[in-house]
Amino acid sequence: MITDNHSIPWMLLLSAWFLAVVSSLSAIYIGEILGQTPCLLCWFQRAFMFPLAVILGVACFYSDFTIWRYALPLAVIGGLFASAHSLLYVGLIPQPIQPCTDTGPSCSGAEMTIFGGVPLPFLALGTFVAIIILLMLVRRRIRS
Repeated sequence: MITDNHSIPWMLLLSAWFLAVVSSLSAIYIGEILGQTPCLLCWFQRAFMFPLAVILGVACFYSDFTIWRYALPLAVIGGLFASAHSLLYVGLIPQPIQPCTDTGPSCSGAEMTIFGGVPLPFLALGTFVAIIILLMLVRRRIRS
């Protein structure tokens, strides 16, 4: 049961879970329905986003506001991969250290966009940042 003093942290946690679920389902849709094979950095980002959808959902169910201790590291590491991917997309990472090869999908090609030109790496980075902010707000709310 959610009490008044826990309603705001619970809504923040629910919002973080919702972002993780939408992001995870979107990644599955892009890969399985649209047929876009994920690049190496996309796989790493998925490896950190998919567990967030599960553990944040369980935390919402049990109103476990201490989940930030476990979810925040996943979101930060996933955000670092998304940051690197975004830098690679805009060309700030030099060509010789790009993790994507000629045998796999390009990290900077036109197939890496959605919604009329929004790069997927930017969407992933935005989602990780939003989850990080929400988890920090949960942490702040339960400590005050």
